[in-house]
Parts: sequence; structure tokens; C-alpha cells
Amino acid sequence: MIVRTVPALRRALDGLRAKKATTALVPTMGALHDGHVSLVRLAKRRATKVIVSIFVNPTQFAPTEDFSSYPRTWKADVARLAAEDIDLIWNPDVKTMYPDGFATRILTEGPATAGLEDRFRPHFFGGVTTVVGKLFAQCRPDFAVFGEKDFQQLRVVTRMAGDLDLGVRVIGSRTVRERDGLAMSSRNVYLSPDQRRAAPELYRAMKESARRLRAGDDIKAAMAGGAELIVGAGFTLDYFEVRQAETLAPIASVNDGPMRILVAAKIGTIRLIDNVAV
Repeated sequence: MIVRTVPALRRALDGLRAKKATTALVPTMGALHDGHVSLVRLAKRRATKVIVSIFVNPTQFAPTEDFSSYPRTWKADVARLAAEDIDLIWNPDVKTMYPDGFATRILTEGPATAGLEDRFRPHFFGGVTTVVGKLFAQCRPDFAVFGEKDFQQLRVVTRMAGDLDLGVRVIGSRTVRERDGLAMSSRNVYLSPDQRRAAPELYRAMKESARRLRAGDDIKAAMAGGAELIVGAGFTLDYFEVRQAETLAPIASVNDGPMRILVAAKIGTIRLIDNVAV
């Protein structure tokens, strides 16, 4: 079932809930790949009914970013979701999500101001939390599944859902990778053949720094070594940092709790993000 208006969505959800079903939402911007499919399959394990939203959200793109050229593969997306036997696709247009006069935003702090993505994309999390807040209010799921590849986003959405008592349990799903280690992303289609060959160096560098940290190496030295590998592969770094995994606060010692290495880097004009646990 595909619905595109809020009244149609509510009727569809009422039909699902009449069967006393638990529901899980998988928010996406389309251009679906195997990583998205893994989110859907996790959602199916957690709930009896699965909703997938497909909406390319303009408010999380800056004017200089790729909203107009973001890959849109509607027919292929529907075929993928039909093969997974999901229950509902929520596919609103921009006017439905942001009607004339729309004037409300969700402001987030905490992990949204950790100095990672927010330092380079200050508009981003305001757009993400506003659209995700709307999706949660519209779909009223019991669970929502997000990929760990966008790790700061996962932490921001989890914090928002808890702080606002939205009644949604946010579940993180492990990053799905290509055979050479590159994290699956809708933006990978933009990579040239040479860039695609270099792209897995992000993952290799993170693994090497994580190995050194686990071995007790100095934090600065371990991270500097990884950064050198990334730059040597032809990337321009935005950040390459190890943070406390729950709060995303900087760490002074490997004893500061569970750690996560996070990276954002450009190769040519293509910006990739990734992360690994330490």
C-alpha cells in the first residue's frame, strides 16, 4: 500500500492497528540499497507491521548541497520494498510535509552540537529532527530503525525521541558494507572509478586507528596515523575523531567509556561519512 496524504496515512494506520499490530518505521530518502534492506529486515524482526517512508527532505540540505540532484529511483525502490513484503510506503510530497505557512522547527543540543557534522553542516540536524519529529507524529510507530552509518544522526534522533517523550524506541542497525569495506550509501553512485577504488581507505584507516587504541597506543598518535592514511589516499578531511560512543563528547583517555571513531572526508566533490566502534 502506498499513501501520499496525511488522511490516507491515518486511515491505513488505523487499519493496521485494528489488528493490534506493533509497527516499525524505517525513514528513508529513497535511492534504496542493501543497507536500507537490512533496516527493513531488522524492523520486521521487531514489529508485526513495517512502514517505510520515502521523502527527500529539503530542509536538511544547504543551498550549496545536492538536493536537486540527489538520486531518486522510485520504481526500483518500490520493487525492492515489495520484495521485502512490507506493509506500507509513506511517500508525501514537499507541500504535504511543509505546507504554506509552516513555521515550526525542532532545536536540538547535546549530541547535535558535538562539533562533528554540525560544524560543517550547521543546518543539518535542525532539518533532520524536524522531519523525523513529523514522521514520528504522523506514523506513531512503536519502533523506528536508523542505520549506524549516520552515527551522530542516530544519537540525535534517539535523544530527541527520549527528551520529547514521543513513545518511539529508536533502534540502530549496523552499517552494511561493500566487500571491500566501503559503507553503502546512496551517494556512492557519484564516485568515479578511481574515487571508488580509493574510497575503502576510509574504513581501513578507521580500523587501523581502532586497533592501535585497543592496543593501548597514545590517542593522538593513533588518530594522527589514521588521518595520514586517509589524506594519502587522496581525501580532504573534514574530521577524523574518536568520541565517547553515547554522548559523542571528546575523550581524554581510553578509560572514558565505549568509544567510536567518526570520519567525514571529501574525495573530489563527493563527501563520505563513516564510523567504527573501538
